[in-house]
Amino acid sequence: MYIRMDDDEDEDQEKSRLPDMPLTAGPVQNALFKGRTVLVFGEIDMRLAERVSAQLLALASESEADIKVFVNSPGGHVESGDTIHDMIRFCGPKVKVVGTGWVASAGAHIFLGAHKENRFCLPNTRFLLHQPMGGVRGQASDIEIEAEEIVKMRERVNRMIARETGQPYEKVVKDTERNFWMNAEQAVEYGIVSKIINNASDV
Repeated sequence: MYIRMDDDEDEDQEKSRLPDMPLTAGPVQNALFKGRTVLVFGEIDMRLAERVSAQLLALASESEADIKVFVNSPGGHVESGDTIHDMIRFCGPKVKVVGTGWVASAGAHIFLGAHKENRFCLPNTRFLLHQPMGGVRGQASDIEIEAEEIVKMRERVNRMIARETGQPYEKVVKDTERNFWMNAEQAVEYGIVSKIINNASDV
């Protein structure tokens, strides 16, 4: 469950009570690094994009061995998703992506960064595709500019989905008009996932 506090002072106090748990140090993180494994969990934002990009580049500098990326995300910032999607292709080693929980919106965009044969999911994973959403306030001219950018972004994302799944672009446009949910089997049929896996040896 997500809770948003409207009072900035209360939010600052709450943050001060939360432990600072960076995902770049400690025994668990060291074990993940040795296992060449990256976690993309939670809302997609610039901080997450920076951390994941750093981990991918660091692992790529270590060796050309495969990298595993586990994704469980409700989505988030489109451009942050773009960064991770592109970095999966850019870093060099083969990246195998495993979906778990839910892989939604910008999370699905990240998932599709891996080549189709390297896209897996656990049995209970759900996938969500939909059009980018946004909001802006201000002058009418600014609203018009932002609306045009959202339309461009929507077309770009839909073309990427069509390319990576093999679905006709027109079908993707229709499917993403509203929230388009798929279970693991449906995601395989749609072309998002290559294989549903049950244990680590399947990757």
